Amino acid sequence: MGTIIVIGGSKGIGKSIVNMMLESHRVINISRTPPESRHSNLTHYDGDILTDELPDLDSVDSLVYCPGSINLKPLARLSLDDFRSDFEINVLGAVKAIQKYLPQLKKGVNPSILLFSTVASKLGMPFHASVATSKSGVEGLVKSLGAEFAPTIRVNAIAPTVTNTQLASKLLRNEKMIANITERHPLKKFLNPEEVASTAAFLLSDKAASFSGQIFEMDCGIVSFKI
Repeated sequence: MGTIIVIGGSKGIGKSIVNMMLESHRVINISRTPPESRHSNLTHYDGDILTDELPDLDSVDSLVYCPGSINLKPLARLSLDDFRSDFEINVLGAVKAIQKYLPQLKKGVNPSILLFSTVASKLGMPFHASVATSKSGVEGLVKSLGAEFAPTIRVNAIAPTVTNTQLASKLLRNEKMIANITERHPLKKFLNPEEVASTAAFLLSDKAASFSGQIFEMDCGIVSFKI
C-alpha cells in the first residue's frame, strides 16, 4: 500500500482526491483545516504551506499539490502584491513541498508528483493576468522537473476548466452564470471535483507509467475546439 501526500486535501479537488485514494493508499493530508473524512488510512497534519514547517515523514510514494487561487481583476486593479500572493501559493508552495519530500520520493515505489494548472494558461481570458501568470509558472516547473527527475520520479499537471468547488463559487453563484459557463464550453458542461480526482488517480497509478512532463487539459473543449 503506497503513501500519498496531499497538500490541501480538505476542500475541493483535493478533498475528492483524498476520498478516492483512501481505500487503496495511506493518505497524508496537510492543510489548514482538518478533513471531514475519518479513515484508518488517513493522517492529517495542520499547517499553512506558506508559513509553517512541513512534517517529517519516512516514506512517500506520491505528492499531490492542490492549493490554488482564482484572483480575477482587471490589470489596473491588480497590485504587485496580488501577483506575489498568487505566485507564492501556486508555485513557491509547490516548490517548498517538493524540496521537502524529494529525498523520500526518490526512494518511493513508482514515485509521482502531481500539480495543478488552469486552462487560462493556454486560453487568453480577460482579468486572468495574475492567476494565468502563476499557473504558467507551474507548467514550466512540471516540464523542468519532469526532465530533471527522469527516470525516477514522474511529474505531471492537470489544467482544469471551471470546477464546481468552493474556490470557484463566485463564478457559479447564480443560475444565469451557470448557464453562461455551461454554454461557453463545447461539451456543454463544466467539471465536478470527482472527475478531476479520477484523472489524478490515473496519473498517480502505474497505468500512467509512460507519462511525465505533461499538462493534461480537462477543458470540456474550451481550449481544444472552436465551434
